Amino acid sequence: MIRFENVSVTYDGATEPTVQGVDFEVPEGELVLLVGPSGVGKSTVLGAVSGLVPHFTGGTLRGRVTVAGRDTRTHKPRELADVVGTVGQDPLSHFVTDTVEDELAYGMESLGLAPDVMRRRVEETLDLLGLTDLRDRPISTLSGGQQQRVAIGSVLTPHPGVLVLDEPTSALDPAAAEEVLAVLQRLVHDLGTTVLMAEHRLERVIHYADRIALFPSPGEAPILGSPAEVMAVSPVYPPVVALGRLAGWAPLPLTVRDARRRAADLRQQLEQRDTVALRGRGELRDQPQHTRTRQQPTPPNPFGATPHRWFRRKRTPTTPTSPYTAEVQALSVTRDHIRALRNINVTVTPGETIALMGRNGAGKSTLLNTLVGLVKPTTGEVTVGGCVPHRTAPRDLIRRVGLVPQEPRDLLYADTVAGECAAADADAGAAPGTCRALVCELLPDIPDDTHPRDLSEGQRLTLALAVVLTARPPLLLLDEPTRGLDYAAKARLVALLRDLAARGHSIVLATHDVELAAELAHRVILLADGEVMADGPAADVVVASPSFAPQVAKILAPQKWLTVAQVREALA
Repeated sequence: MIRFENVSVTYDGATEPTVQGVDFEVPEGELVLLVGPSGVGKSTVLGAVSGLVPHFTGGTLRGRVTVAGRDTRTHKPRELADVVGTVGQDPLSHFVTDTVEDELAYGMESLGLAPDVMRRRVEETLDLLGLTDLRDRPISTLSGGQQQRVAIGSVLTPHPGVLVLDEPTSALDPAAAEEVLAVLQRLVHDLGTTVLMAEHRLERVIHYADRIALFPSPGEAPILGSPAEVMAVSPVYPPVVALGRLAGWAPLPLTVRDARRRAADLRQQLEQRDTVALRGRGELRDQPQHTRTRQQPTPPNPFGATPHRWFRRKRTPTTPTSPYTAEVQALSVTRDHIRALRNINVTVTPGETIALMGRNGAGKSTLLNTLVGLVKPTTGEVTVGGCVPHRTAPRDLIRRVGLVPQEPRDLLYADTVAGECAAADADAGAAPGTCRALVCELLPDIPDDTHPRDLSEGQRLTLALAVVLTARPPLLLLDEPTRGLDYAAKARLVALLRDLAARGHSIVLATHDVELAAELAHRVILLADGEVMADGPAADVVVASPSFAPQVAKILAPQKWLTVAQVREALA
């Protein structure tokens, strides 16, 4: 169905090809997963299948890519639309209509399908992706995850023979991601659809893949093989594989089920080590060492052992009459006649990291936007640093709270990195060069004249974080901060956020990344339909939740281990 023949792509102005030596075939009815670190060209390979590369992106494509016998060099994207359905990293860039139902029908209208066929397929897709209750909703009012499901549905309705998906589950909660991937698996198995997909969250998708194409580094030819074969040599791998490597299991497990079957000896070993440690300290046997502290082990700081110089300055104090960085009391928010939050009561203390978790549309982003003053409470009270956010002037508010949104580019509007830094200094009333100093420490070797759109997802996130930190706010909010990040970039982000928390900053992040919550959060707040369902230490909340437990917790339950790092430290 898809054939790559010695393909290489060189973008305009680049001295070296982004990808080269791509030579393999994807037969009909197979799901092939593209994996590798950020920047190795996975999105470029996907774009070559849909015709976006080079017809839209520019650059030079050498070799040949054929899809259902059509050469993408001579067929433009519109001439491949009946064969290839594409969902990119940014769902918003795909939408052309205003409502969910209209968006699902648009692709079929463009292909001239009969109205009765269109109606049936829209209904099927609404049911498949759990969008029935949203059919009449304006797309602009949906959460990021809901928008991503609509984007996937819009390419499913025309029934293309090939689906090209770039990070399709990055904005989905775990349950929604499983539903979408199960739909893709049914399409592959029952209808013979061919799927080519790139995804950084391998723990979600690896067991659905028939084969994996590993791109080890930029410009290096891919390695093709079965998931087990590739994971044995891959520089990127999910926690279940990391645990298998640590335990010396062969072959490596790819699913929680496989790992649990082999984990009995490891669980016994960990229990014995814990018991010995507790007896040595005279502590009770029924209080495992790893559940008594909320702080996870801190890896070496990738930015150096010396504290960042912006932290040596005195932080903006919170209100002297409250021990909390932020306080939410009986908060309810109604937007467009929809109750987004109901009776929320939350306090945030200095140095605390809180993960907000829950299904798409549960109210996580609304709560963050209320804390930063973008949304006005319908009832209840919100105070941050002694101020009411929506009544506080922006110049004063940024010294108390900063938000890095789901799309960091929403915060970046200048044409260069230098322009962003200058604007951040002016907005924060900071000395000239303050923001640039942060960027130099967090993003070394990024030239001043680089356009923010030319940065990778991880670099753009870090630049937005530096812009927010210029004002040194005691409260830092992040909305889905690991979208588009590979495991290495996520590890750097975790180290940075731990460093901030250790220096007294409060951090609240909304995330569907259960592995991030396990690594970073002291406390987890679980939301459902705008209400708090659970609020407590991370180990207690996530281990008790089948949907939001990390892989290590599922494998080693009932023991409350959350990460491979914890297990490695216990076995040392």
